[in-house]
Amino acid sequence: MAFAPAARGLFAALVLLLPPAISRAADDCAAPAAVCDDAVPGALALVDHGRVARVIVDAADFPGVLRAARDLQGDLGKVAGDGTQTATTAIIAGTLGRSPRIDRIVASKRLDTTGVAGTWEGYLLQVVERPEPGVDRALIVADADKRGTIFGLYELSRRLGVSPWNWWADVPVQPRRTRYIAPGRFVDAPQVRYRGIFLNDEDPALGGWMKATYGGPNHRFYERVFELVLRLKGNYLWPAMWGRAFADDDPRNPQLADEYGIVIGTSHHEPMMRAHVEWERHGSGPWDYTKNADTLRAFWRDGIRRMGTRESVVTLGMRGDGDEPMTQGTAIELLQAIVADQRNILADLTGKPPERTPQVWALYKEVQDYFDAGMQVPDDVTLLFADDNWGNLRRLPKPGDTRGGGYGVYYHFDYVGGPRNYKWLNTTQIERTWEQMHLAYEYGARQLWIVNVGDLKPMEFPISFFLDHAWKPEAFGIDALERYPAHWAAEQFGPQHAQEIGELLTRYTQYNARRKPELLSPDTFSLVNDAEADRVLADWNALVERARATGAALGPTYRDAYYQLVEYPIAASANLTAMYVAVGRNRLYAKQGRVSANAQGDLARRLFERDAELARVYERDIAGGKWRHMMSQPRIGYTGWQQPERNILPRLESTAPQASASMAVAIEGDASAWPGATPAPMLPPLDALAHRSRTITVFNRGARAFRFEAQTSHPWLRVSPASGDVDDERALTVDVDWKALPANATRGRVTLRGSEGTRVVIDVPLAGRVDARRARGFVEADGRIAIEAAHYDRAIANAGVQWRTIPHLGRTLSGVTSFPVTAPPGTTGEHGAWLEYPIHLTRDGAFDVRVVMSPTLDFQHRGGLRYAVSIDGEAPEVVTVKSDPTPGHADFKAWERAVSDSVYVGTSRHDAKAGNRTLRIWRVDPGVVLQRVEIARDGARATYLGPPESPYLPTARKQSRESR
Repeated sequence: MAFAPAARGLFAALVLLLPPAISRAADDCAAPAAVCDDAVPGALALVDHGRVARVIVDAADFPGVLRAARDLQGDLGKVAGDGTQTATTAIIAGTLGRSPRIDRIVASKRLDTTGVAGTWEGYLLQVVERPEPGVDRALIVADADKRGTIFGLYELSRRLGVSPWNWWADVPVQPRRTRYIAPGRFVDAPQVRYRGIFLNDEDPALGGWMKATYGGPNHRFYERVFELVLRLKGNYLWPAMWGRAFADDDPRNPQLADEYGIVIGTSHHEPMMRAHVEWERHGSGPWDYTKNADTLRAFWRDGIRRMGTRESVVTLGMRGDGDEPMTQGTAIELLQAIVADQRNILADLTGKPPERTPQVWALYKEVQDYFDAGMQVPDDVTLLFADDNWGNLRRLPKPGDTRGGGYGVYYHFDYVGGPRNYKWLNTTQIERTWEQMHLAYEYGARQLWIVNVGDLKPMEFPISFFLDHAWKPEAFGIDALERYPAHWAAEQFGPQHAQEIGELLTRYTQYNARRKPELLSPDTFSLVNDAEADRVLADWNALVERARATGAALGPTYRDAYYQLVEYPIAASANLTAMYVAVGRNRLYAKQGRVSANAQGDLARRLFERDAELARVYERDIAGGKWRHMMSQPRIGYTGWQQPERNILPRLESTAPQASASMAVAIEGDASAWPGATPAPMLPPLDALAHRSRTITVFNRGARAFRFEAQTSHPWLRVSPASGDVDDERALTVDVDWKALPANATRGRVTLRGSEGTRVVIDVPLAGRVDARRARGFVEADGRIAIEAAHYDRAIANAGVQWRTIPHLGRTLSGVTSFPVTAPPGTTGEHGAWLEYPIHLTRDGAFDVRVVMSPTLDFQHRGGLRYAVSIDGEAPEVVTVKSDPTPGHADFKAWERAVSDSVYVGTSRHDAKAGNRTLRIWRVDPGVVLQRVEIARDGARATYLGPPESPYLPTARKQSRESR
C-alpha cells in the first residue's frame, strides 16, 4: 500500500531535514539512491505489484555478504507480500576483489569506485544500465571490504521500510505495491572505526529470556544479536559475561561472529579474549599476577590461540577478580609488565608484530589513575576512556593529541554499582548522550565507541541513536538531534504519527532521567511545596493518555511493537512514580492523623500490583509471549546500591480513626497539621504574579463526617469553597481580590470551624506588590527566582565561541552550552562570553545564585570545571564544579549527589539592592551545560526540581544572539 500523499509528504519532510548518515530512507525521492513509492525519471523498480528484484551475489564472496543478501531478498518479499522475482532487473551486490561479477562491472567502466575502494566499511549504491548479460538494469551494492557490502545491503532494507528492530521489537513491515530507487550514485562510510554494544548485567532479564528461548547463550541467540548490530551499522560486540563465556559456552559463537562480520572484543576487565568466568572454570590459583603469573600467562595464551585469525580487538591489562581494583595503590610498573607480557603472547601466537593486532586498554574506574599518573602503553594500543557509569565522561585526550591506536569511549545505558543500580528501563536522554559523545569526538576519541546496553531490551531507542551517531558524528548536529526521535518513530511506525511518537519518546526519557526509577523514594518529590508531586504526576498522566490515544490510532498492526517501545515504558514509569507518591502521602498523612492515609496505602498497593500486571502483559500477551522474563528486573524496594531479590512494596502506615468526627487542617508549605502542631499555621505569602492562590486542606481524623465553615478577616481575602461536608478531606483555595486590596495591607487570616467544635486560625501573609510598570525581567517571589537557562535575554559571544541550546536536555526544559567545545577557557572581562538574565529583586540583602548544570566531569583534568556569576557591575565570582567518582576522594559525595539528582548545583553568594538587576553567567571552561538558574534567599522552600519558572516582565530589549 502506498503512502497517502499527505503522509508521504510528512515522511519526506522528516528525512529531508536529516543528514544522509541519519536519513536512511528517501528524502525528496530524487536524491541518489532514494527509495520511494513513486518513480522519478530513471528510477529502478525494486518492488512492482508483487514482483521484486533479484538479489545476485557471487558464491565466492564473504559468507556475511551472502547471508545479508539472503536477508535482503527476504525483506523484499516482506515488503511485496511474498512477491515473485523479476528476470530482467536485479540488485547485484559484492565486494571488490572478491566478487568476479562486481569486478567485471568495474572493469567495463560502468561503476566508479571512487570514495569506496580502500575505504573502511564504505559502500556504494548506484543504478547501472545493462551490467551483465540477461540483466537490463540493476542496483549495484559494492564495497572494498565485507562489512561495507553488508552495510549497503542492510541500508537498502531500511530504505525499503524494514526496521532493524523487525525481529527484536516485532516492528511490522508494511506491504507496498511499489518501491522505486532513484538513479544516481550514493557513497557512505563511517567516521568511528569500531562501533558496538556490550551485553551486561544480563540477569535476570536477558539471561532468563535467552535460557527460556534458546537454552542459553549459544550461537542461535548470538545470530540474532549479530544481525541486529549489523542492521544498525555497528561492527563490534562485547558479549554477555556474568556467568557466561562467549567462546567457551558454544564454540560456534566466535566462528559465526567472524562469518557475519562482527568484531569480537571482551569487556574492560576480561583480558586476552578470555571471559571472566573462564578463570573459575579453567584457571587455578589466585587471580594475582604477583603470585600466579605463569598460570595467568598460560590462561591468556589459550585465549589468543583460540582467537586464531578471526577479527578481534584484544583487551589488555588486568583488574582484580570480579571487576574489582587489582591493588590498593597505583602499581604502574606491575601493570606495564603485564601489558608487555600480553603483547609478547600476541606476537608469539599470531606470528606477526603485536601492533598488527588491534588492542585496547580500558581506562575504567581506578585504571584511569594509572593513566593520570603517567603510565604509558605502546602507541598502537587504543586508549579506551570511560564514563563514570552514569553517562558523564571522566577523561578525554588533550586537543590535538594523537596516537597510532587512537582513542575510544566506553559508555553506559545500564549499570550495577553505586550509588544504585539502574537496569530496568531506558533512563538515558539521547540529548545527553549526543552532548557527551560530541565532546568525545571533537576531542579526538574516534577509534572505538562501545556502550553498555544491559539486557539489550528495552534500550532499543538509545541503541539506535548511539550507533547512528557513531556512524557519522560530523553530520549529526543539534538540528538533526532534535529531529531524530520523530525520524526513528517513522522508521518503526510509519510517518503519520511519527511526530507525536517522537515527542512521547523524548518526554518519557526526560522524565525518567530526572531521577532514575531505582532511585525514586516516597520523599523524592515534595508533597507540600509548589505542588511538586502533583505537577510531576500530571506530567506523567498526560503522557500516559497521549500514549494510549496514539496507540489506539496506530491500530492492532503495531500493537506489539508499540507496547514494547512506547506504551510500556511510559505506563510503567508513570505507575511507579505514582506508587512512590502514594507511599509518601500515606506516611505523611499518617503522621498528620488523616483517615485518608489508609486510602493512600490502598492506592499504593494497587499501583504495586499494577506494576506486575503491566510486566505480565509485556512478557506473556505481547508477541505471543515471545519476551518472557524480559521485564523481570527488580526495581521496587531498594535499600542500598544493590537490587532486592524481588520487588518489595515500601513500608506503609495505617491510621485508626477516632470514633467521632474530628476536623484538622494542613496547609501548603508545611508538613504539620493543626490542631496539635506548633507554632500556629501560616501559609506561604500570596503575591499578584507568581502565587496568586494557596491551598488549605481540611481533613478528618475521625470515622464520621463533619461540616466546616471558613471565614476571612477581610472581604478582599477569599476562600473557596467557604463551607461544605467532609468525609475524609477537602482542598480549599485561598486567594486575594487584588483590585480591592488596600495599599497598606500586609496580611489576613482564615478561620476554619468544624461542626464538631474544632477551630483553627491560619495566618495569610501578603508579599509586597511589584510595580509592573517599572519592574523588568524575572520577578522574585517568596524569596526565590527560577529561570530556565535557555530563557536568557542576551547571549554575548566572543570571537570563535557561540552559545547554543540543546533542546530537551535536562530535568525541566533544555541545556545551554558553548561551542565549539574545544575552544580554550575564556575570561570574565570585556572579551569574554556570557548569558544575561534580567531579574527584579523585591528586597535588599544577600542571596544564593544556584546554577543547575548537567553533571559533567573534569574531562581535561584541570582541577574542575569553572563558570562565573556577576550581578550588575560587580566582579564576576568564579565557581568551580568539583565532583569525582573515585570512592574516598574528597569530592566523591558531591559526585554521588550529582548523579543521583541528575544535576550538579553550583552555588555562589551575592548581595544586592532591591529593584531591577542584571544577572550574568560567564563562560570560563568548555563543557559546562546550564539547565537552570535559581536565586534563593535564606530559608527559601526546597523542592527536587526547583520552583516553577518565575513570572517574566518584558525588558526593553531582548536579543537571542550577539557576537563580538
